[in-house]
Amino acid sequence: MALFNDLNPKDKLIIFPHVIEWKDHLPAPNKKEGQMIPVDPVEPLKEECQHFIDCIINNSQPRTDGVEGLRVLTVLQACQKSLENKGKVVSVSKLSDWRKRKEDIYYVDKTSIADEGCIIGRGTKIWHFSHIIKGSIIGNDCSIGQNVMIGPDVKIGNKVKIQNNVSIYRGVTLEDGVFCGPSMVFTNVYNPRSYIPRKDEIRPTMVKEGATLGANSTILCGHTIGRFAFVAAGSVVLDDISDFALVAGNPAVIKRWICRCGVGLHFENRIAVCDACGLKYKKMKDKVSIIS
Repeated sequence: MALFNDLNPKDKLIIFPHVIEWKDHLPAPNKKEGQMIPVDPVEPLKEECQHFIDCIINNSQPRTDGVEGLRVLTVLQACQKSLENKGKVVSVSKLSDWRKRKEDIYYVDKTSIADEGCIIGRGTKIWHFSHIIKGSIIGNDCSIGQNVMIGPDVKIGNKVKIQNNVSIYRGVTLEDGVFCGPSMVFTNVYNPRSYIPRKDEIRPTMVKEGATLGANSTILCGHTIGRFAFVAAGSVVLDDISDFALVAGNPAVIKRWICRCGVGLHFENRIAVCDACGLKYKKMKDKVSIIS
């Protein structure tokens, strides 16, 4: 038994390690002396206010929120109605509807960790053995594969697919619709040394809308991957990549141009029409754009 008395100046919490013994098939209490449990001398209201502030700063779920308060009041109201009707049963089965389960909003496998202070969008699924670190923002309808590490403070757009064994460090930003193939690699420091901390020398990497980064490719930090660009498997990117460019090799160089649907383009007089989806493109020097 535990006894808590907040009015006591000290010894507020006492634990009684009573034991129930059975004698002749009847329970017989064997009472024990109380044991004082130390309690931090904090002001409860101050702690509540601090927790409220922390939840706002970290965008985290409070221990007790308005929905929980509504659940409590619903139970109390049901009790009152039951008393007023001579003990009539009053159903509170709809209480579970007050709070949607997280699985109805996004899914995190039980083997994965999403730190407090992360924002995860509706419909996103985070699979086995992954870790989303504090401060990261993940959009809607994303798929995060196995053994993926994201963060801290990484921003990922909507409908992004990150395959197995990918680490996305601070300084990397993925826009909507980016695809990261299995075991591809980002870096965020240009000249890392174990002996020399360089956390203040992070070079930002931007992967723009719809780009594909093939399996086992490596993206050197400080560069931009253009819209709907395609980095072939195993390539090493040492420079910026233009929109709609398909690059391959070490270092990666432009091999051809590719439609936003993923099909290769064939230019005649600087104009190309995709054989698959019919989108029309124009080419000016080393840049390609869609003709509206």
